Amino acid sequence: MRLDPTTTFIVVLVIGIVAGLVFDRVARPGWLTRQIAGSTRGMVTNALVGIAGAFIGYHLAALLALGGGWLILIVSAAVGAVVVLWLWRVVR
Repeated sequence: MRLDPTTTFIVVLVIGIVAGLVFDRVARPGWLTRQIAGSTRGMVTNALVGIAGAFIGYHLAALLALGGGWLILIVSAAVGAVVVLWLWRVVR
């Protein structure tokens, strides 16, 4: 079953936003980091980074032609969002 490109775009967008917002709630900076650097990371930034990660994960899975249909592509979008968000936190 193939999804419509518009539907796929919206699904991947929502996955990225949700991953970014959940990551913002779960992986907050520590007390000392907030005292020194302030709260420069906002929910919007995490949502945007999550969207970027979801699109990266989705397109990497599509390029690698992973079997399993659209479900594997959606799961890889979620994994891509989490990985990019984690890398964003480590680098920042």
